[in-house]
Amino acid sequence: MQERRSDYDVTNRIKVSDPAAVAAEVRRIYLDLYRKAGVDGVDRAFRDFAALYRGENPEYYGCDTGYHDLQHVLDVTLAMARLLDGYQRTGREPLGEQLFRLGIMLALHHDCGYIRHRKDTRHQHGAEYTLTRVSRGGRYLRDYLPKVGMAEYAPVAARVLHFTGYEVPVGEIRLPQPVFRVIGNLLGTSDILAQMADRCYLEKCYDRLFPEFVLGGVARRKNEQGKEEVVFGSAADLIAKIPAFHEHATHRLDADLDCAYRYAEPHFGGHNYYVEAIEANISHARKLGATRDVSQLRRHPPPPSVAEQESQLQLI
Repeated sequence: MQERRSDYDVTNRIKVSDPAAVAAEVRRIYLDLYRKAGVDGVDRAFRDFAALYRGENPEYYGCDTGYHDLQHVLDVTLAMARLLDGYQRTGREPLGEQLFRLGIMLALHHDCGYIRHRKDTRHQHGAEYTLTRVSRGGRYLRDYLPKVGMAEYAPVAARVLHFTGYEVPVGEIRLPQPVFRVIGNLLGTSDILAQMADRCYLEKCYDRLFPEFVLGGVARRKNEQGKEEVVFGSAADLIAKIPAFHEHATHRLDADLDCAYRYAEPHFGGHNYYVEAIEANISHARKLGATRDVSQLRRHPPPPSVAEQESQLQLI
């Protein structure tokens, strides 16, 4: 069996650094569920997303966050399509093709709050928006969805996006109908599964996520007494704390997101490749945490995009 490639999904079939490859698989899943549906809306969503992240949208700079990058978003979007498919196959109340498309729109734009507007003169890097990126992404969707014929979903989409962040506790997200909580559970679950199942998850945490945490004010924080606390003292410290984060993520997946990760199993015919890949990553993280030997981080993520490379040069 071929070893999984660093920019491929958990099945080693789909190149998740390629918008066209992911779009083709999402289109296949979509048409399998909704045989008479048109794919123009899905295709446009992928085109607009790729243009935004590549800096081809004249209003925005390209993506400059090396961890929350184009590959991560595509990986999440593929996971979202699979969970939507699995949900449909369980015989629960059908979502309908519009809600499927909404789920894909949300996945493609769940991290667009990191993208800087060209009029932004206060921030030099998208990671500076770490603590507010969900609200920013919601504002982007409120403007974008009417342009693609989905204006009726714009207000609720901005709320559902909070299932991927921590600005608002999941239980406090106000939604007009229970079906949108289903979409939110699937979206939040996809975000966790895709990143933690990435073949280079640990390497990306070390090389890319820690610098984002520093810029975003996450590596250090003020406690209730107003004193600064160190959350992650270094990239190696972040790696050592990943098993503890996994425990937190597992609780979130089970308690807050209603075990939506289980919908991967009907999609894959009984397997859950995401959970299997995550368990392997966490097992390796435990070993690294015990020894603090980061020389064992030997996998090589795909190189950053041009925008990410330019941003890194500015930070040196």
